[in-house]
Amino acid sequence: MSLGDGREAESTAALRAMAHPLRLRMMSLLTAAPMTAAEVARELGLTHANASYHLRNLLAGGLILIDGEEKIRGGVAKRYRYDAGHDLDQQSRRGPKPDEQVRIEYAALAHELIRRTRHASFSAGPKLLVDAELWVDPEKWAELRQRVGDALLELHRVARPPRTPGTIRTSTTAAMFPMGDEA
Repeated sequence: MSLGDGREAESTAALRAMAHPLRLRMMSLLTAAPMTAAEVARELGLTHANASYHLRNLLAGGLILIDGEEKIRGGVAKRYRYDAGHDLDQQSRRGPKPDEQVRIEYAALAHELIRRTRHASFSAGPKLLVDAELWVDPEKWAELRQRVGDALLELHRVARPPRTPGTIRTSTTAAMFPMGDEA
């Protein structure tokens, strides 16, 4: 019985890592600044052991990176981070993710969006919410997809650690994909 090649095993680990909604929140936290398990635990109201468990799963799935270590009270604490640019580089080197993995990620993100809207503040002013099935010229599609992707990478780059004075907590979710013909 084959356990599959390295790519298949990595995809399985990534799917398992995405299987828990708390891990998406961790990835969001780790976008702005590298954090230790203790810092993640405090921010999300978890035990240190629980945060460490979920961080190990994300690391095993290749979804986060270790960004250094520091000595704390005689021990060594790892700092973890999520790097959207690294994630995109990995995908371009390894090829596209399997369709099933992408579907699971989208479903997990949909559930996370539901959780976030429970705590949303929809004040007066323009709202940015778009949902559409559109027919678009392929060249224009590629151009717009690149522009949106660049804007999302910029948003990740300018993100600051949780509760940094002078910042606001925001939510950004984007999904752009070509659709096949309906049967």
